Amino acid sequence: MPLQTTLIISLVVFSIAVIAVLVARPVITATRGGKIMAFLVLFILPLLCAGMGVSNELERSKTTEFCLSCHIMEPYGQSLHVDDSSYLAAAHFQNHRVPAGEACYTCHTNYAMFGSFKAKLHGLRHIYIYYLGVPPAPDRITLYEPYNNRECLHCHLGARSFEQGAVHNADPDLLPAVKANRVSCVSSGCHETVHNVATLSKVKMWTGQP
Repeated sequence: MPLQTTLIISLVVFSIAVIAVLVARPVITATRGGKIMAFLVLFILPLLCAGMGVSNELERSKTTEFCLSCHIMEPYGQSLHVDDSSYLAAAHFQNHRVPAGEACYTCHTNYAMFGSFKAKLHGLRHIYIYYLGVPPAPDRITLYEPYNNRECLHCHLGARSFEQGAVHNADPDLLPAVKANRVSCVSSGCHETVHNVATLSKVKMWTGQP
C-alpha cells in the first residue's frame, strides 16, 4: 500500500478513535485544552484527511492502471500491446515515448491552461454515464473533439525525427500545416491507426513488458 494511502487511513482511524472518546466522555471538552482537541478532531482532521484523499486519488487517476481498471477500457489497454509499429498508441507505449505508467493521461489530456481540469470533468462524466446512463461499446467510443496536434507537438516539436523526417518534408507545405493544426497528425495517410480496438482479434500482440 502506498505510504500516502497508509497515512490517510491512519489519520482517519485516529480521528474516529478520538471522536469515540469525546462521545463517550464529553466532559473532556469542558476544559480549554479539550475544546481545542475537539475542534481539531471534529473539523481540522476531517478536512486534512479529505484534502489528502482527494489529492491522492487525483494523482492515481492519472495512471494507466487506473484508466484500464474500467472493463470498457480493457480493449484500449490491449491495443497498447499490438506488435505493429503503425499502431500509434502501441508504438508510443512500448517505446516509452510517453510515460508507460501515465500513457492514457499523457496523450488524452490537452496541454492548454485548463487541460487537467477538463480531463477530470470528463472523468466524472464517464462515471455518471457508466452508472446512470448507457455506456457505449468500446469500438463506439469517440473523442469529445477532434484530436489537436498540440498534444503531439508538446513532445515532438523541435525533435530531429519530426522536423527533418523525409515523410514530413516530402511536401514543403505539410510540416507548416501540421504545426498550424490544419492537417491532423491522425488523419488518413498520416498516423491514422491509433487504437483500432475493433480489429484486435486479427493482429499479433507483443508479449513483452514496457
